[in-house]
Amino acid sequence: MDPINQTHVSRPGLVVVDVAAADDDTALAFQQLLAERWATSPAQNTTHDVGQPGVRLRCYLDMRQEPNG
Repeated sequence: MDPINQTHVSRPGLVVVDVAAADDDTALAFQQLLAERWATSPAQNTTHDVGQPGVRLRCYLDMRQEPNG
């Protein structure tokens, strides 16, 4: 994964979430749980690092906004 950019964490409440999961469905389901609660910039797909188990994704969320629902 690319390094975290200063803009992504420039203020309190901005979060970078790196997810490692066994498969795409699990990683994307977890991301959906985050998106249901906070404003999220979701990943469209996962990545797989050769020689590493499972998949990874990175999403960004803004905890400064009121929780959804």
